[in-house]
Amino acid sequence: MKEIVSETKLRIPFFDLDPMNVVWHGNYVKYMEIARCDFFRSIKYTYDDMHSDGIMYPIAKMDFKFIKSAKFEDEITIKCILKELEPALIFRYEIYTNGEKIFVGNTMQIGVNIKTGESIFEAPGRLKESLRNK
Repeated sequence: MKEIVSETKLRIPFFDLDPMNVVWHGNYVKYMEIARCDFFRSIKYTYDDMHSDGIMYPIAKMDFKFIKSAKFEDEITIKCILKELEPALIFRYEIYTNGEKIFVGNTMQIGVNIKTGESIFEAPGRLKESLRNK
């Protein structure tokens, strides 16, 4: 599978800072979620589409590497890269400010049948089609 990348730009708001005046580490999870939603929007297959297909993709695993802190008013670019589609969605995230990489993260999401709660190891057809058209 070829890697598919989307980019999201955000400006760091004041309320994302911690007492040390840098972005609180927990906000990076939020930034990854924003980027992942933008990724799905860019391929025209959203979380609402997943729901109508009877599937959800909860997070099963996350890992992070904090390289440098983002600060108030920094403009960050979040690259969201789909690395694997099956048996689970695996995304890599890279966050940059002023062209410098400051964060790397990964998430793994497992497909789950909404009605039965059972794991699904094959991506829905509409998701595969959306990725083929990207």
